[in-house]
Amino acid sequence: MAREVAMHKQLTMIYWKGERSWLGKFLELPEIMTQGETLDELEENLRDAYRMMVLEDVPDNYQVKELAL
Repeated sequence: MAREVAMHKQLTMIYWKGERSWLGKFLELPEIMTQGETLDELEENLRDAYRMMVLEDVPDNYQVKELAL
């Protein structure tokens, strides 16, 4: 059910052309940012990044660890 909801969510992509690739992120979730060689690849990479961000493919027995940056 959560996967179904996430797949139909509408977010606003903001993007621009960098020196070597297209860069973009979601206006509503600026922490999700990625790149692609083409606009189509950028869009797919943003979708993948969103799915990973909402833990769609993470198994129920996942672990958590804090990292210092």
